[in-house]
Amino acid sequence: MENMQRIIGVDYGERRMGLAVSDPLGMFATPLRTVKVVALRNSCNELIDAINEVDAGLIVVGMPFNMNGTKGEMAEKVDEFIAVLKEKTNVPIKTVDERLSSMLVEKVLIEADMRRDKRKKVIDKLAAQVILQSYMDSQQ
Repeated sequence: MENMQRIIGVDYGERRMGLAVSDPLGMFATPLRTVKVVALRNSCNELIDAINEVDAGLIVVGMPFNMNGTKGEMAEKVDEFIAVLKEKTNVPIKTVDERLSSMLVEKVLIEADMRRDKRKKVIDKLAAQVILQSYMDSQQ
């Protein structure tokens, strides 16, 4: 199987942004890092650095739809983030429904008896991993 460009998965939040990356074959997502969100443009710059670092050819951003499928306040912030990101890169951007991804990850970490302070450090990049993996699975 030929190597493809990697995919970056993003779980964008008001305080932190989790990043995950695919393997070269686009089969497995791995947590990459968590970026502290201070200013929108700075967060975009850190994401651009990560894209260049792994030579990503696609960005998959989790879209936090409400449970009824509508876009709420956080989804509007993600749209704003994507608009700024599009000004800074030509890498294609796709969104995927990320309802419950962070809650799923937190539940797993709680069940694994991980302390709250440690969960805070990993939850965003693990949510990005779940978002990216679900996107890749849907493409199979």
